[in-house]
Amino acid sequence: MKITYLHTMVRVKDIEASKRFYCDLLGLEETRRVENEKGRFTLVFLSPPGQENAAVELTHNWDQSEGYGEGRNFGHLAYAVEDIYALCDKLMKGGVTINRPPRDGHMAFVRSPDGISVELIQSGPAKEPAEPWASMENTGTW
Repeated sequence: MKITYLHTMVRVKDIEASKRFYCDLLGLEETRRVENEKGRFTLVFLSPPGQENAAVELTHNWDQSEGYGEGRNFGHLAYAVEDIYALCDKLMKGGVTINRPPRDGHMAFVRSPDGISVELIQSGPAKEPAEPWASMENTGTW
């Protein structure tokens, strides 16, 4: 089954200060930005020049006024997967809890044995919602 690295997410208090560090000092370039008014967050994807598949995602939650403590500032690893339902089924059969099931046929979250959050994204268009995923509740946090 094909799997592709997507990005690593970190939470930031100040996007411009973070961009100065990652872009001006480290040399990464902004490759994509998502403003989500409803969710009240901004996502900024940064990559080394010519390496868009090696991204860091800066997540800024608009209502967060304090900085994030260590452990909370790191978000998750993200991978595009060939078949999100098949992979989640394989993970469940291997004893992994599906913390955020792929109810939408597009995204799921699991945790590594060390508690690292891992986001799984369906490559290409989302799959049609299907059971048992469509009605499965969230478990724990991700």
